[in-house]
Amino acid sequence: MSTTRFATARVVPAADIDGHRITVSADDGVPLAVREFGRPDAPLTVVFVHGHCLRTDSWTYLRSHLTQTWGTEVRMVFYDHRGHGESGEAPYDTYNLDQLGSDLSAVLRAVVPTGPIVLVGHSMGAMTALVYARQNPAEIGTRIVGVGLIASAASRLTEAGIGRWLRRPAVAALRGAVKWAPGVMHASKRMSRSVCEPIVRNAGFGNRKVSPRMVAVAAAMLNETSVVTMSGFLESFIGFDESETLSILEQIPALILGGSADVVTPFEHSIAIASRLPGSVLVCLEGAGHGVILDQAAEVASSITSLVERVSAVLLQRPITELAAG
Repeated sequence: MSTTRFATARVVPAADIDGHRITVSADDGVPLAVREFGRPDAPLTVVFVHGHCLRTDSWTYLRSHLTQTWGTEVRMVFYDHRGHGESGEAPYDTYNLDQLGSDLSAVLRAVVPTGPIVLVGHSMGAMTALVYARQNPAEIGTRIVGVGLIASAASRLTEAGIGRWLRRPAVAALRGAVKWAPGVMHASKRMSRSVCEPIVRNAGFGNRKVSPRMVAVAAAMLNETSVVTMSGFLESFIGFDESETLSILEQIPALILGGSADVVTPFEHSIAIASRLPGSVLVCLEGAGHGVILDQAAEVASSITSLVERVSAVLLQRPITELAAG
């Protein structure tokens, strides 16, 4: 494998524009919607894991930039979490981060059974990657050869930013209502656009001006997420602590990226993660909010490209037999 393979191809077949669609069954039978782009036999696969109340479409702008750089020579895999996007709904008690780690494992086993993988997660997706690393430490450095953690945290979510509201009585009341009467809550599962758009605009995009179309796209993803799904993961956020898991990632190239104006997971969380990963690259995008993969997609894509280049340099030093086994 040579590093030039990741930067030369530009032609994208028309059939690849919307990706190849696959349905993967989670370990408990919940159907997970997957889309893959690029050559099936590409030397490296990058798997993207989206955030809370979002879906595969949240990566669309970023994927467009990466496709311009990689063409089909780097395989990209995207999937919707349970209860999100085109994936199936699931029992309320399975809406937790440990389950998402198991779902990610199911996707990797089904769609990327061999070859090196880079995991890139945004927000809850990055938390999912950390959970996966804890659950599958032997895969880190063998199958998982790089990681990108975007606009996320490893612990202490309730101590800064909007996360402080997770312990408010109103949030607890919502979780209780959904837990005990999910059917009733599900009947009104579409969240009001009048509620979502201000949240997306103010919390998602920081202090940058963004197009109304981009705000509408992000709000639509939130609107289409069930209140049951949205509420189910809140308890996992309150107790989330994977700070010790970070030591498992020390052996692979890592990108830690956040926005200076992120009020959901403030940049201090990214600094805390990077401090535990001495070899990582820490990137702060000025003025970006939590929706950094939307409003600064080109900048994020550039950082991911650099991560893949670092991973490629490491892979070049591996014996051919080791790459084949991975």
